Amino acid sequence: MMLRKLLSSVDSQFLNGLKLQIGGSSYLASRSVSSLPEAVGLDSDRSDEENGEMDWDNLGFALTPTDYMYVMKCSRDGYFTDGMLNRYGNIELSPSAGVLNYGQGLFEGLKAYRRAMGAGFLLFRPEENAKRMQVGAERMCMPAPSVDQFAHAVEQTVLANKRWVPPSGKGSLYIRPLLIGTGAILGLAPAPEYTFLVYAAPVGTYFKEGMAPINLLIEHETHRATPGGTGGVKTIANYAPVLQAQMRAKSKGFSDVLYLDSINKRYLEEASSCNLFIVKDGVISTPYTNGTILPGITRKSIIELARNNGYQVSERLVSIDDLREADEVFCTGTAVVVSPVSSITYQGHRYRYRTGEETVSKKLYEALTSIQMGLVEDKLGWTVNID
Repeated sequence: MMLRKLLSSVDSQFLNGLKLQIGGSSYLASRSVSSLPEAVGLDSDRSDEENGEMDWDNLGFALTPTDYMYVMKCSRDGYFTDGMLNRYGNIELSPSAGVLNYGQGLFEGLKAYRRAMGAGFLLFRPEENAKRMQVGAERMCMPAPSVDQFAHAVEQTVLANKRWVPPSGKGSLYIRPLLIGTGAILGLAPAPEYTFLVYAAPVGTYFKEGMAPINLLIEHETHRATPGGTGGVKTIANYAPVLQAQMRAKSKGFSDVLYLDSINKRYLEEASSCNLFIVKDGVISTPYTNGTILPGITRKSIIELARNNGYQVSERLVSIDDLREADEVFCTGTAVVVSPVSSITYQGHRYRYRTGEETVSKKLYEALTSIQMGLVEDKLGWTVNID
């Protein structure tokens, strides 16, 4: 009851003031955000360290309901109203909502880490997620929040759920922004109303193998995306179609599925939820994003880190023959971070790859996570401090 009274007492003018404009510049210019939990009536007396009965040593990648979610609406004119934090819970949708009938929806994924040294939290490149959502929204005929609106929503969601951010080195707070057509529509057309919603959950490693190398199966008949489709944007409609192939592979003991291009059926694209890299004679190669492959933010970061550390990186067509001859293979993504691949099976033949401490993937994993967790100075300006 106290929360509701406090929320109802905050007028829209005051909420507008929470958009964190600092000295006339948006938050992205400052790269640092101060905590204002009391301004929206949260339980600000709770300690950062209060995390319930969580077993941080055994976190997997599963939904753990947290305390709050951020919700912002958009009308037909494309203008997003002031967002606010609500208690995490179910949302009400019309049976004729655009997202339910025509799949008009996008999602993003990013993480917040508890700082390894000092108080506060770190977000990793949230502006990149915001920009990718804008690209996807244009493709799906949807309005999108601005970069500042997106970032503000993410930050407030982290602050409101700060007790759920795992201790440093134990995991992260996975943040899921959604943009969905919630307005009622019967004929095939863009929805008249949209909802931007952000929720979060504490997570550990994505694959059941944990940090151990994974084993992939190449799918020859089922394709994740086709030219001219939506494979290059993070629409919700891209994911359900891969479930059948993924479940079939997992039933045979594989970690995930690796997909080929739908035209020639010989060029590698990506796994169900992550990008692919191969290493041959110290040269790193990854399939170039040509509209059928999602331009991953972790992928982009790994390419930049590798080049900064003296590696040659090639974005090109990567064939089955390249895979047969590779010394090393790894996957990247927000959920998987950098995951080494032990083997890939194609048409009954298993190809094995180098893994371990001295591999390129291990070195890049350590370089990336050291920045994400604040273990080293972020000279690239990728992280955002939330104090």
